[in-house]
Amino acid sequence: MPDNPDRTLVLVTHPIPKNWLSPLLDHCRLEIGEGGTAGFSDMLKTMLPQTDGIISMLMDPINAGILEKAPRLKVISNYAAGLDNIDLPECTRRGIPVGHTPGILTAATADLTMALLLSAARGIKRAALDAREGRWKSWTPDGWLGHDLKDACLGIIGMGLIGSEVAARAAAFGMRIVYTSLLDNREVERRTGAKQVELDDLLAQSDFISLHVPLTADTRHMFNKSTFQKMKSNAILVNAARGPIIDMDDLAGALENGLIAAAALDVTEPEPLPPGHRLFSLPNCLIVPHIGSATFGTRQKMAVMASENLLAGLEGRPLPACANPEVYQIKSKN
Repeated sequence: MPDNPDRTLVLVTHPIPKNWLSPLLDHCRLEIGEGGTAGFSDMLKTMLPQTDGIISMLMDPINAGILEKAPRLKVISNYAAGLDNIDLPECTRRGIPVGHTPGILTAATADLTMALLLSAARGIKRAALDAREGRWKSWTPDGWLGHDLKDACLGIIGMGLIGSEVAARAAAFGMRIVYTSLLDNREVERRTGAKQVELDDLLAQSDFISLHVPLTADTRHMFNKSTFQKMKSNAILVNAARGPIIDMDDLAGALENGLIAAAALDVTEPEPLPPGHRLFSLPNCLIVPHIGSATFGTRQKMAVMASENLLAGLEGRPLPACANPEVYQIKSKN
């Protein structure tokens, strides 16, 4: 039986398994966009004037132009912890609460960070390629040498939820940890022995650097040619935060010219990175397609929280995870 057109209309910008969205099925008419693309499909754009709620993803810009076309919109639920794609001040000005999924993907992203770090440290990309293409003839003492983690220095830039979990995992490998952060991290220091330092000190002494800061005007392209020149030549850079924190062309130059040893990226700029980009051709650069939260359990839990945020907004209740709680103060004054 087709959905009742009079039911509350919710746009889901890209396919999510329907059983993950089961809390919504009895309450809403769901219209789901196309997979494999960014932004709102043409079909969904025509429905914006009748839309009551949106479940969006990181690749979907929600700006004043989109909001202007959706006068009935009551709530936006971002299927992500980050909010780079949403004009939060504009949503607040219009009285639209925005939900997200903080905390749920912390462990999965920390695990992926360590997987990237280990893969880059041991040169897994190069070794696997050599095995596949027949360059593996026999075992040799100096073949496919990598870097030890034990006693190596890991610099963590941004000791928030994910950075703290990475620190705990790195400490279990016997790594020495230094970090930069704006947060109070005394408990992390107690558990992991991490030491807070200035950024230039971190760059100078770290064998590995892992990025866990949000994308802001201050962090955009904070890793560039100048930054790479301050790093050890044997250093390995890992990014599971946001792609634009690194200048991609400067990174390629640093890897090609031996300024740093290797990089492992879960995020890029742009995203996806064009297949012909020169970073893909470098044996010392590993790139995966933004899979930090890609575990069965994590993605399903994100869908549940996104559904809970959406239903709360549709019913006029405070969102369980609201990115702009000041919207309720504005609503109470109106």
